[in-house]
Amino acid sequence: MIRGILALALIAPVFAKEVPPLPAELSAYVLDPAPEPQGLQLKKGDRVAICGDSITEQKKYSVLMETYLTACLPELEITCRQYGWSGEQAGGFLGRLQSDVLRFQPTYATSCYGMNDFRYVPYNDDIAAEYRKNETAMVQAFKKAGARVLLGSPGIIDSVPAWVKSASGTQLDLNLSLSKFRNIGIQVATAEQVGFADLYRPMLLADNQAEKSLGPDFKVAGKDGVHPNWAGQVVMAYGFLKGMGLDGDLGTISYDPAGNKAAATAGHEVVSCADGKITLKSSKLPFSPGPGDVKNDDSIRAGMALVPFDEELNRFVLKIEAPTAANYEVSWGDTTKAYTAEQLKAGVNLAKDFETNPLVPAFKKIWDAVEAKQGYETRQIKTLVHGPEGAADLDGTFAVTEKARAKLAKNLADARQPAEHVIVVTAK
Repeated sequence: MIRGILALALIAPVFAKEVPPLPAELSAYVLDPAPEPQGLQLKKGDRVAICGDSITEQKKYSVLMETYLTACLPELEITCRQYGWSGEQAGGFLGRLQSDVLRFQPTYATSCYGMNDFRYVPYNDDIAAEYRKNETAMVQAFKKAGARVLLGSPGIIDSVPAWVKSASGTQLDLNLSLSKFRNIGIQVATAEQVGFADLYRPMLLADNQAEKSLGPDFKVAGKDGVHPNWAGQVVMAYGFLKGMGLDGDLGTISYDPAGNKAAATAGHEVVSCADGKITLKSSKLPFSPGPGDVKNDDSIRAGMALVPFDEELNRFVLKIEAPTAANYEVSWGDTTKAYTAEQLKAGVNLAKDFETNPLVPAFKKIWDAVEAKQGYETRQIKTLVHGPEGAADLDGTFAVTEKARAKLAKNLADARQPAEHVIVVTAK
């Protein structure tokens, strides 16, 4: 029996760790410890299916995820498909899983259900049992098809949605119900030995923080109470990317001012180094959406400020291991920042400090190609495959639409090109 338990522990992809307690004002919430990934959960060449309801169909967290995987981790050669469907529950997804998703043989799948499944009512045992059954069946179907799974939790709501006519209870009632659905997800993921992406806890904490520091008009879960704008979607993407076991190390540039030479980690090539001017060619890009308003809930930068995105997922570091001056200026593109020798010796995160940098255009090309492809994927599945065309000839509709999608996928692959840029380090 002991050998069996040890063997199970060795194959388990996740483990639970202690987390800080919730703030006192959130003491009504009882959140089970979420499993944590043991190392990178992705494999080179993975085909990722991003599945969920209308929050997924918004094509925001899914675009954030795919752009990150493509631009920041090109060595993994990941490809993605987005399968969001408004109003869908896990049980409804089961009805189209084989035809829409498994036909493309995904090797890794993320899911985000629970928001519609809890039916916008205070916690109900029967409704919860249905959710547990459908989440388990979904995970088992993916596993049977050979796909690894990252089971995402539902998020939070910011108000009782007026557009859901059957909604009942208070905002607190509904968020407590969602918290219990999150805990059910942990139980399913643990029982099925798959990954878990905790979206609920980071959204709850981010919403609490935003209300204190930015005011009640900042809505992490969106102005309609349910559908997050960019800030909340970043928090969701953060939860999924962390669930994938990503370490956030996107490269280190080391500069030796005495020897006037530089070195770079994988994904970055030093083209030349002279008089503190380091010319680089980077195929591994930092996550660089450009500047944004950190006080606006429709801003990517606002979401990145609410979670440790840069610290945990977006580290592009410049180091001087043996400084020869007390202070330095670092210029990257049109921006210059001042650092002490001690800061540079420890390493400074250029991705965080330089919102405007020379790699933003290269990053945007990938972003735009991801948006175009995912936009067509919604049209392909919802409008065509599940429309009159698919009803008349399902396989034929898939064949024709795959040709159109293939062009967009190629555009994305072509957008992933190395970019040359210059970092200038000047002693002061």
